[in-house]
Amino acid sequence: MAGSRVLLSTAAFFARPLAATFELAAECGYTGVEVMVTKDPASQSASVMRDLAAEHGLWIGALHAPALLLTRAVWGKDPIGKIDTATRVAATAKVPLVVMHPPYRWQGAYRRWLLSSLATVEERTGITVAMENMFPVHIGSRPMMLHADQDLDQLIGIPHLVLDTSHAAVAKHDLIEVRQLFGERLRHVHLSDNAGKGWDSHLPPGEGVLDLDGFLRDLAGSGFDGTVSLEVDLRKRIDDPAGLRSLLIDMRQQVESLLAIA
Repeated sequence: MAGSRVLLSTAAFFARPLAATFELAAECGYTGVEVMVTKDPASQSASVMRDLAAEHGLWIGALHAPALLLTRAVWGKDPIGKIDTATRVAATAKVPLVVMHPPYRWQGAYRRWLLSSLATVEERTGITVAMENMFPVHIGSRPMMLHADQDLDQLIGIPHLVLDTSHAAVAKHDLIEVRQLFGERLRHVHLSDNAGKGWDSHLPPGEGVLDLDGFLRDLAGSGFDGTVSLEVDLRKRIDDPAGLRSLLIDMRQQVESLLAIA
């Protein structure tokens, strides 16, 4: 592995230029980042990402394929095409892992393709493609299952997985139980806290209801050798540069210390 297992996800600064996020990550002692692909052309360009990483002494541990509502048209609307582009960009930028969201319930053909053909893409590109756990969306008091792989048991056929702690909280899943269920298929963690109020809040660790310290100790003790990406919402901190830097440093140091316990 080229650097620390602890990454900073650029999702924390969704509207910020990628170059500025790389610079801030390096200033705060991070040696690695996860790049979320957005409408920013820099996040879509293997050469730009590679040059920024070299400039700031960082390695890119993961590339998050465009899956959000705001990025639904990035790299086309065909989910298979998005994965093909994401793996090609990752291979060129020397990023080992692509993160994707599971299919929506109406994307039956896409799910069948994942089960039958994704391994071929991984073999051809040398890139690991990992699917993250999602959560029900509530319409009023009624939960709506938008993703076909919402239930964890439905992820059994997927060989590589990402555990998103905030998503697990919304779905009312115990973090350690999910880690145990995922077992050796767990490749990557999106780490954030959750407010415990039924929505995906992605709070900085320690600002919600989750026992992330206990989860990280369990993760370290399990023999997990993948990466942990701090994927937190920092929009309220943007206007406080000193406080933002202090938080970024504190988060990194705490996670690094807990992962070193094993």
